[in-house]
Amino acid sequence: MSLGFYIIMAAQFFSALADNALLIAAIAILRDMHAPVAYEPLLKTFFTVSYVLLAAFVGAFADSMPKWRVMFISNGIKIVGCGLMFFNVHPLIAYAVVGLGAAAYSPAKYGILTEYLPHRLLVIANGWIEGLTVVAIILGVLIGGLLIKPDIAAMLLAFDFPGIETGIDTVAEMNLLVIGLLYLIAALFNLYIPDTGVDHKPLKKNPLYLLHEFNHCLKLLWRDRLGQISLAVTTLFWGAGATLQFIVIEWAKEALNLDLSKASMLQGVVAIGVALGAVLAARFITLRKSVRVIPLGIAMGVGVLVMIVVRDTWAAMPLLVIVGILSGFFVVPMNALLQHRGHILMGAGHSIAVQNFNENLSILVMTGIYSLLLKAGLHIYWVIVLFGLFVSGMMWLVKRRHEANQRIHDDVSHLEDVRN
Repeated sequence: MSLGFYIIMAAQFFSALADNALLIAAIAILRDMHAPVAYEPLLKTFFTVSYVLLAAFVGAFADSMPKWRVMFISNGIKIVGCGLMFFNVHPLIAYAVVGLGAAAYSPAKYGILTEYLPHRLLVIANGWIEGLTVVAIILGVLIGGLLIKPDIAAMLLAFDFPGIETGIDTVAEMNLLVIGLLYLIAALFNLYIPDTGVDHKPLKKNPLYLLHEFNHCLKLLWRDRLGQISLAVTTLFWGAGATLQFIVIEWAKEALNLDLSKASMLQGVVAIGVALGAVLAARFITLRKSVRVIPLGIAMGVGVLVMIVVRDTWAAMPLLVIVGILSGFFVVPMNALLQHRGHILMGAGHSIAVQNFNENLSILVMTGIYSLLLKAGLHIYWVIVLFGLFVSGMMWLVKRRHEANQRIHDDVSHLEDVRN
């Protein structure tokens, strides 16, 4: 891997670090406002709505200019969203603006991998990117949790530059200032990402043309026998993963009597497992072997069901690590396979936009349903049971579909079987 790849990873790390720290900060602000508990999963809903509504446009935008420039502009939008929250705009609205930047950022972040690296390195590259992203999630939720701890917050608020009045008087303002600096560091790394030299398509100004083009790409990927399997897996995974973030927080409060600061640490425990799974996948799984990991998605759903019998933090931690390992090990190869098929069928930016549309529509639906279940008063244990059974059942159906596809034609044998 060249220096440019490590710069891409650094930019992604700091951007993801800030995203996840901001989520914890936003939850804390909602609780300070005494907002209903159902508002908390709605943060993810507002964050992801841009991925769905703008999917037809962000892919074309990402392919219209060098990817580093797209990433830089997108981080600028995230900084604006963070600033809105700083100036007391409602967290749901401000986090939606951050989601707008993230929607534009994602096609460039993943698309540049297919431009920068040969296909045989995509699983390894995805392992590194996903592993580092998960490290950013771990540190992000840890930073978010630490910043709202009363003793740490008081210490930071007591610090002032000599002769300078910062105007930072609340925990929320201090949190948002730190997170804004993380976004700024990510934007600076974006400026040093090398240009891949790939020709860029001029951005079409007719929105109807872009919608038609996106619809064509969407159908193309769902009709492809390998594309539909990898897209179904990643769509389910990201919807389930986003919902699991909030399930863990609520479950930690109910079963383990943990406050938000400590519950956010358990999110980091899951992320540690995902990072380990991602690294193992990059080490052992080739593109041809990627479809063999689908049964691990079934096992992940079963692992979630075990949460309902756990009442001790020390028992919860290894369980959450195992769930994370299963998640990381099966999603990284599927992500690489999806990027490979999408790049061949329609180009990097358009492919990632289609992927983002499906994955974030899943997040909207699953977090929305979770919010409705909480609002209806359903106990968190019943939510966990429904969630685990749904994930395992859907992954079993995807496995059956792939087996049926293979009986028609063996597409897997044409994939590369080398790791380097």
